Amino acid sequence: MSGENKNIGILKEIAELLNEGTDPKDILAGVLKRLLQITELQTGWIFLMDENGDHQLAADEALPPALANDNKQRMCQGRCWCVNKYNNNHLNKATNIMECKRIEDALEAQAGETCGLTHHATVPLRAGNERFGILNVGSPNKTHFKKEELALLEAVAYQIGTALKRIKLTQREQETALVAERNRLARDLHDSVNQLLFSLSLTARAGVEMTEQDEVKQTFGYIQDLAQEALGEMRALIWQLRPLGLENGVVSALRSYAELLGLSIETQVTGATSIPGKVEEALWRIGQEALANCKKHSQTTEVILRFHSSMDEAMITIQDSGCGFYYEENLEIPSLGLKNMKTRTEALSGEFQLISKPGNGTEIQIRIPY
Repeated sequence: MSGENKNIGILKEIAELLNEGTDPKDILAGVLKRLLQITELQTGWIFLMDENGDHQLAADEALPPALANDNKQRMCQGRCWCVNKYNNNHLNKATNIMECKRIEDALEAQAGETCGLTHHATVPLRAGNERFGILNVGSPNKTHFKKEELALLEAVAYQIGTALKRIKLTQREQETALVAERNRLARDLHDSVNQLLFSLSLTARAGVEMTEQDEVKQTFGYIQDLAQEALGEMRALIWQLRPLGLENGVVSALRSYAELLGLSIETQVTGATSIPGKVEEALWRIGQEALANCKKHSQTTEVILRFHSSMDEAMITIQDSGCGFYYEENLEIPSLGLKNMKTRTEALSGEFQLISKPGNGTEIQIRIPY
């Protein structure tokens, strides 16, 4: 098979792998492994880069012990020449990197065997003007990549970048569809179940006024109380599905939600910058859960909400002076609601902190970078 036909075959196989899944890490791991097999290279890794220039090791294959030791810490921390070139916008095509700084640092620290790996080629992952990260590949004692090899790597990297953009757009469409479905469900609940409960409450009230029998009055009164309680629960549920006040900011929405729950809330706001929609949505959901916990468990109606936003992060604290409970950081989080808050926070690379002691109330602290 000629070199050109072989490269076409490689690109076809890589394209098929990239179209098989929707999880970026699974796709990247599979593509990297197959790329090394069919190009007869030995070692590779992929860094995904965020808007701040920080890298994440998304996939790796056959790293030498010097790089793989200590749970791959040398690959996950610190900067190197290829990352610096990427962040300085000097990495626009496949490039021969003369030496690998991570290998050099490992050798200097006597961190383990390098298995002859000293150099690698580095290729930006991009689709149009969008950039996603870096593909690095190398082999023991290979210090230079031919022009044809770099061209193939560049073509594969473009395929990977296009696939990452497709996944990103798909996820965005799914999030938009989920918001639309929440709004539809909220409208349906408001227009049907909410109105039925309101009618039931009015009917029970009329029943109380129309009858003279005490037992019947008590029954209708009980039905009215149940209907009112169900109305309150329904309104809270509609708020959770469709945050009508979020257009005025997350603090305004949480203040309104607290009032809906019957809580007295004091808000303290610092900072004056807008926050990304995804972060605002997460803080809204986390705040809802925290306020609902205050209502159900704290045995107080007094709540303090502190919010601070800066150019690169948002922080929110929700504190009550209620009964509290015993908790230490090394213990498992005690409730599903608190676990959900922690999961939502960490999904956006944020930090979740829970502080509580019996008799001293509970405090939830959330910090989410962006």
